[in-house]
Amino acid sequence: MAVDGNWNITMSTPMGERKATLNVTSAGGTLTGTQGADGNSGEIFDGSVAGDDVSWKISITNPMPLTLAFSGKVAGDSMSGEMGIGPMGSFPFTGTRA
Repeated sequence: MAVDGNWNITMSTPMGERKATLNVTSAGGTLTGTQGADGNSGEIFDGSVAGDDVSWKISITNPMPLTLAFSGKVAGDSMSGEMGIGPMGSFPFTGTRA
């Protein structure tokens, strides 16, 4: 699928720009893989793929315990969308294939 592979993600947050890496594989509409930032890495969950639409969640502990919910579209070697941070709202993210 279009999303499979390694990505460099940039998130615009209230704390400034944050960078992360994403390594994903899709199978039958399900997206699995890992996301890492600041030396920490975790398994994504609730991942799905439908055409060019992708979504996934990741639980982080730094800078505080949160679940980030990503929703976006893949177009070739780029990705863009929104990252939801629960009660703090949603913020844009972009990604490029590594």
